[in-house]
Parts: sequence; C-alpha cells; structure tokens
Amino acid sequence: MKPGNLLQNWVEASKQGYKESDLRSQCMHRYKIYIEGSAWSVSEKYILACDSVTLIVKPQYFDFFTRGLVPMRHYWPIKDDDKCRSIKFAVDWGNSHQREVQKMGKTASRFIQEQLQMNYVYDYMFHLLSQYSKLLRYKPTIPEKAVEYCSETMACPAEGLQKKFMIESMVTGPSETSPCTMPTPYDPPSLSTILRRNEKTLTRVESLEKKYWESENQTRQS
Repeated sequence: MKPGNLLQNWVEASKQGYKESDLRSQCMHRYKIYIEGSAWSVSEKYILACDSVTLIVKPQYFDFFTRGLVPMRHYWPIKDDDKCRSIKFAVDWGNSHQREVQKMGKTASRFIQEQLQMNYVYDYMFHLLSQYSKLLRYKPTIPEKAVEYCSETMACPAEGLQKKFMIESMVTGPSETSPCTMPTPYDPPSLSTILRRNEKTLTRVESLEKKYWESENQTRQS
C-alpha cells in the first residue's frame, strides 16, 4: 500500500510480487499491530507467527483459532475506541517488561506453528462442512461446466516458500486416522469458562492502562 492510499490494490500488488506487502520483512519489528480492514483478514496468523509482540485491536470478526488465543499470553489487547492511547501504553509497558513481551511473542508463534498444522485445519474443515451439510435443503450437484483442479495443478507452478507450503499441505492419500472427536459444549474448559478467563485478563489490562494515564496526568500537572 502506497502512502495516502486507504485500500490495498491487490491486483497491482500481485503484479509487483507483493514487494510492498511482504509480511516477512515486517517480522524484524519488536511490535506488530493487527487491525481488521473492511472484513475478515487473513493476516492475523502470519502476524502472530513473527515472534514479535502482536498488538491486536479488538476485532469484530473471528477466525477458527481465535478463541484459543489468550490475552497477555499470546497477544496484547488494544481498545478499538481509543487506539492511539492504548497502543502508546502497550509499547511503554512492553519496553519496561521486555522479558515478558518476548515470551509473549514466542508463545504466539509457537501456538500458530503447533495448533494450525494442516491436519488440524482439515479436521476443522471436515466438521464444519459436515455440520453445514445438515442445514442444506437440497442435494448439491456439480455444475456441467465445472472444471476440476487437482492439487498438483495448483502447486507445480508455484515458487519458493509458496510452493513449499502448498506441497506440505497436499493430501497424498487417505488419512490413517479418523477426524478428531469434537468435545461437547460442556466438556472442560467450556466456552463460558474461556470467555470469563479472557474477560478477567482484559479487565486487568484496562486497569493497568487506567493507572498509567492517571500517573501521566499527575506528572504533567505537577
């Protein structure tokens, strides 16, 4: 994205080889900010995998792995209605607690690498499509002009890391194990328990931020 532009022109970016949108070049920074655009964003998992401390502006949309993220363990939460002050506090806190934030960044990176393995993603897709199919009131059919693409057709023209990851994610044969068994809503930890835990942590962050700005105001007035 060029300065002054509000929207990324992905057509132009693809022609330039994504030189101005290379996420790898951003991994050298101590802090990285994740904020949603017009809707759901694909960049969250890549930002979290950078070993950097991720400052996540409170999202409206959720990915399938989002509820596994714990504030202050995997990321630092940022207010959506007071972003600048919230980011200022997060950076100041992080600079004075470097060991904690370094651990936070590495924990997030390890989470992405371990929990977002392709076999887990395929399990998720299996359960999602299976449950979704129960809601259909018609039997899906293949359109007459549909074109079938095999994995090799998509992976072979790719280059570099893109080709490496595409080949790693290819299904070369039937799975040796059944898809994972989904826990019932009441198995520990339940969703309500997770939400209460995260809410407690968010309240703690808000309290730290409030004390920070109260101290800043007192310093300015004295």
